[in-house]
Amino acid sequence: MHIEILTLFPDMFPSPFECSIIRRARERGYVHIGIRDIRRYAEGPHRVSDDYPYGGGGGMIMKPEPIVRAVEAAKQEISGGWVILLTPQGDILNQERAWEMSRRASLILICGRYEGVDERVRMVVDQEISIGDYILTGGELAAMVVVDAVVRLIPGVLGKDTSKTGESFYRGLLEHPQYTRPRIFRDAPVPEVILSGDHARIAQWRRRASLERTLRRRPDLLKSAQLNDEDRRILRELGTEYSQ
Repeated sequence: MHIEILTLFPDMFPSPFECSIIRRARERGYVHIGIRDIRRYAEGPHRVSDDYPYGGGGGMIMKPEPIVRAVEAAKQEISGGWVILLTPQGDILNQERAWEMSRRASLILICGRYEGVDERVRMVVDQEISIGDYILTGGELAAMVVVDAVVRLIPGVLGKDTSKTGESFYRGLLEHPQYTRPRIFRDAPVPEVILSGDHARIAQWRRRASLERTLRRRPDLLKSAQLNDEDRRILRELGTEYSQ
């Protein structure tokens, strides 16, 4: 996969992509991440890439020409670039959308700044993504989140497929509680079932714990979760027990 990030602040990016899973994915050739300075495509000696909004109002707006030129240049170099504008107005990033993006050959991420981008930039955009209902200074941090969420889903990046298929949100549920040594920490023991060696019982306990945690913390996720009849039976029990 190739991911090209279009930004006014390229210096923000090297460090996050030199660590952990993303670094290994780059070194092993699973992903190439390019950083493209939008100012390179602006006109004039000062490479001005923003201007005051027509009609008045506070703040500055990113000009359309530099962004569109940067997208067009990237598309000439990258096969099948899917263009994503990172904006609070976009669809909320979730695991399903991360999976969809991970299946594409290449992504072109546009990082907005200031009060936003000129509306005409959307002529070259395939998808708009938001990472949540809050305000950031710019789209650079959002781009980092998207890259992290997507790269780890590329086949071969993680050591074992189970390490991603068992995570929170993979099947629409929060992950079950996890434990490691010591068996007792400050009078809090590891549940006996986890130590039993009975893999069937452990799987049942984890599924129930996952359902319970989701019901109590993120019940909205249950509307789209992949549930079977046993899950629904457990939820009915838990719904009665935790009806308050």
